[in-house]
Amino acid sequence: MSRLQWLIPRSHAVAQGAAAARAGGLFATKAAAPGQVYGAPGQGKSVAISVVTSIALFVAWFAITNLGLIKPLFLPTPQAVWGKFVLALTEGVANSTLAEHTWISLQRVFGAFLLSCVTAVPVGILMGTNRFVRGVFDPPIEFYRPLPPLAYLPLMIIWFGIGELSKILLIYLAIFAPMAISARAGVRSVSIEQIHAAYAMGASRLQIVWHVILKAALPEILTGMRIGIGFGWTTLVAAEMVAATRGLGFMVLNAAQYLQSDTVIMGIIVIGLFAFGFDLLMRYLERALVPWKGRV
Repeated sequence: MSRLQWLIPRSHAVAQGAAAARAGGLFATKAAAPGQVYGAPGQGKSVAISVVTSIALFVAWFAITNLGLIKPLFLPTPQAVWGKFVLALTEGVANSTLAEHTWISLQRVFGAFLLSCVTAVPVGILMGTNRFVRGVFDPPIEFYRPLPPLAYLPLMIIWFGIGELSKILLIYLAIFAPMAISARAGVRSVSIEQIHAAYAMGASRLQIVWHVILKAALPEILTGMRIGIGFGWTTLVAAEMVAATRGLGFMVLNAAQYLQSDTVIMGIIVIGLFAFGFDLLMRYLERALVPWKGRV
């Protein structure tokens, strides 16, 4: 039997869950007081420290480069990077504008991310509830998960050509593993007592999966999404190494071939800002969807 015993035979669960349901509090969480907002203590102070750190790093970058302590070839000045950003927006670099490069890369990353959401999450949930499914998917996932994307990039090209399919599949594979593993870990964190109590309240197996297991696994699933999209942005540059004509990763690699450090730094900053912005969005969704995380 799996850890969840595949939702446990209903008659056995009702008998054991009745006492748990009468005890109350298995599903009860501490209600927030009127006007109370969930949030980590000292969150404002942490944000302030992050802002000060960012400003300090920028000032150090500005001072070091403008004083000539580092040659522009190795680290260009902020003014040069900003000038290249304006040029990329207006006239373009590497035969396309910055907006065109960004749009193509966003399509590749988020296309692979959405594909992972509709496949990795169900696979992870099934792996957490069924021994057979776990036995089928666990070996290949654990085998390729530590491999760098560049290791199997040649196979993607041989099998699927040099078009968009191979690029999206490469990013998809990088995102799939952490999302599936996180969903499996979330499912296996569900306590048997919660399932007993839900059965005692008359829930069906489908309702158990939807309202108990999936809800309990949601924090881990959202964490897996945050980790997965980070791997997606990391793999973007590798995906755009072969036969790409547009994209942020292609722009950075093309500039590196001609030692255009200002374009490389500008591309890295743009990629980082998009990745950081999506991570902030996921943090907001996590606070909105699972406000009980860390409190029960």
